[in-house]
Amino acid sequence: MIDLLLAGIENVIHLKYLVPLFLGTLVGLIGGALPGVTITMTIIIVLPFTFGLDPLQGLATMTGVYVGGSAGGAITAALIGIPGTPSAITTTFDGFPMVQKGQPGRAVWLGIWSSFLGGLLGGVFLIGATGPLAAIALEFGPWEYFALFVFALSMVAGLTEGSLVKGFLSGAIGLAITIVGFDPIMSVPRFTLGTEFLRSGFPFLPVLIGIFAFAQLMTDIEKMSAADRNSAPIKAPPLTVSHLKVLWEILSKPFLLVWSTLVGIVIGVLPAIGGSAATVMAYDQAKKFSKHPERFGKGNPEGIIASEASCNANVGGSLVTIMAFGIPGDAVTAVMLGAMTIHGIQSGPLFVSQHPQIAYGIYAAYLLAHPLMVLICALGARLFLRVVTVPKSMLIPNVLVLCVIGAFALNNIMEDVVVLLIFGLVGYALVKARFPLAPLILGLILGDQIEVNLLRAVMSDPNPWLFFTRPISGGLLALSVGSAIFALWQHRRHKGRVAEVEQEPDF
Repeated sequence: MIDLLLAGIENVIHLKYLVPLFLGTLVGLIGGALPGVTITMTIIIVLPFTFGLDPLQGLATMTGVYVGGSAGGAITAALIGIPGTPSAITTTFDGFPMVQKGQPGRAVWLGIWSSFLGGLLGGVFLIGATGPLAAIALEFGPWEYFALFVFALSMVAGLTEGSLVKGFLSGAIGLAITIVGFDPIMSVPRFTLGTEFLRSGFPFLPVLIGIFAFAQLMTDIEKMSAADRNSAPIKAPPLTVSHLKVLWEILSKPFLLVWSTLVGIVIGVLPAIGGSAATVMAYDQAKKFSKHPERFGKGNPEGIIASEASCNANVGGSLVTIMAFGIPGDAVTAVMLGAMTIHGIQSGPLFVSQHPQIAYGIYAAYLLAHPLMVLICALGARLFLRVVTVPKSMLIPNVLVLCVIGAFALNNIMEDVVVLLIFGLVGYALVKARFPLAPLILGLILGDQIEVNLLRAVMSDPNPWLFFTRPISGGLLALSVGSAIFALWQHRRHKGRVAEVEQEPDF
């Protein structure tokens, strides 16, 4: 294995592969940093340019886009409070308050270095686990996939910090949104209101942009005073940052780094869930395990570390899924799977043994993309940090326009913009009512996959006991119950800690 990996690295560092990898990482960073564009849209734009390349060149380019985009989303998430990608949502919670405290360099580089370290740890898992998981993948049927998604959804109990009832209701709203449109098996229209547009359901990207970006913009506008609206350009903040100090700040919290990375990897391996769920869960776990949970949401570095380490580790987990199971871990790897098919490569349990040069070339590209990402960020840091000098009265309208363009560009129809507006108002109303938005997004992500695999299992064999008697499926369902109980215990423990902090006398 080591010899094959070294050979893959030696191969990829040649200009023939290194230049496409560098360009892919650069484009990914730019696409990930632009709100509303997303990594998926970026990699779709890049895909046609890879058709004339050999398979490894094309896959190295897309791997660079994936890694760069995952890190790039944190830049705008921290600097303007709007996530460049859905997976950077939780980075806004502490990154943006840190920037408002006058520490933009620290906020951005905490995210970048956490992405770097989490991504490399995810790479270790990618290289070591692909083979063994490929063997396990041969045992999976719809019962096992259904249990996998239920296991992921059971973690929704831990994604609330206030009322558990509101948390579960938020998750239920997310699941209900996925019911609209055609039944995935029988193609029966449901809740379409007689409109052609709703036959395919609500598009994910406009819903996501509306719920998070629009709600954030409305909140910012609400908080703006007349002085803010008429303010002169803000003085440029200090751009210098001690990289050694930032790295030590991350490495001095080894449990947080490793646990967040592990969460990202596990969620990445679960098909069709993606980085959004990984970062939300990692952030929640960091808050639950923290000695000072009351500091989260106020510029706590632990929140940034957890979010970004899990985000790039999720990339490694998703690549494991496509290489071992032959199914896409998320929308980005779905595009990569399509590229493999175009080049005549069959992904799945036999991929590594049948195409070792390409497999270990992807491993090498993944590992090399991370230092390239740091290099590009270092060269462009001054440009990134300039965004905080723009007055909010100028920035907010421009960000809103980018969000609308991102929603419209999905299918080039105005209905997607209407969906953005509707769910923007829904998200704003939920925020005002103190409903957590994370469970809603998790339910939105998992709803279709749970339904599809449940129906496939029942159509294969109507015996419901198979979900419990099949070893893998039964084990995962048992873990689901344990996960929900553990989340409830964490919630009680968290509330107890907050109460203790509030009762401490001030000196």
